[in-house]
Amino acid sequence: MDATGRDRSIGFICLGVTACGWALNWPLMKLLLQQWPPLFARGLAGVCAALILAMLARSRGESLSVPREAVPRLLFATFTNVFAWMGFGTMAMKYVTVGEGALLAYTMPIWAMLFAWPVLQMRPTVRDILALVLGVTGVALLLSGNGFAFGADKLFGIALALSCAILFALGNVLNRKQLPMPPLAVVTWQVGLGCLAMLILGVLFEQPNVTAITPLGIGCFVYMTLVPMGVCYVTWFETLRRLPPTSASTGMLLVPVIGVVSAAIILGEPLGVREIAAMVLTLGGVTLALQKT
Repeated sequence: MDATGRDRSIGFICLGVTACGWALNWPLMKLLLQQWPPLFARGLAGVCAALILAMLARSRGESLSVPREAVPRLLFATFTNVFAWMGFGTMAMKYVTVGEGALLAYTMPIWAMLFAWPVLQMRPTVRDILALVLGVTGVALLLSGNGFAFGADKLFGIALALSCAILFALGNVLNRKQLPMPPLAVVTWQVGLGCLAMLILGVLFEQPNVTAITPLGIGCFVYMTLVPMGVCYVTWFETLRRLPPTSASTGMLLVPVIGVVSAAIILGEPLGVREIAAMVLTLGGVTLALQKT
């Protein structure tokens, strides 16, 4: 195998590690939320992860300094990529199943495609419209289990999951230009600042009982800190370095698939014909939307 082939093989291995690590976080996060409130749990894990990422960046000799002109863009990306994506997504887990939350969150490429029309003057094509139809049909099928008869809590959870996807997509469209900083430094600041805000809000408004956590909860917390917000970011950067962006982005569709299956195994969540059909339709639409990026 030549160097290019080895590079691609390592890239696909890193992609698999990233997808599995991020996917398993969904059901484990649901378990942790039975003991700690969402903003506090995700915020504390993120602040710890940011400290680890900062030490890793410094060990690599990477600067953590932020150019003054990059501060507004960094703060905006922190809100969309961390506070909205992680914060709203985690809060949604209290009200919806992992399958519902994961699939709703991973509709973000469809929303990005829609935002690109007015913002970037990229008119939707027939393929884009088909992507939208497939995605909406899949989400509608997923949420139709009780004939769309939702209580207030379920509606709030759906709104949170959709908000995290929509705001993340908006951030990707408006902040397409890369920040003039090393990737690991960017993630360190975004995770650190975004999760610090969550932690402060969690302490102020959620009034967490820190002693309520069990050994299982501690295990989930350690996993959330080290794997999805630590190891997976490193392997994701390696994936982007070794594989084309479209391949890497499409490969991320493994996350909701693995997340839904693992939630069925770990939490006993439903995984029948309706859920599988909804997943196929939604991710089919997302795949079409990703082909434009």
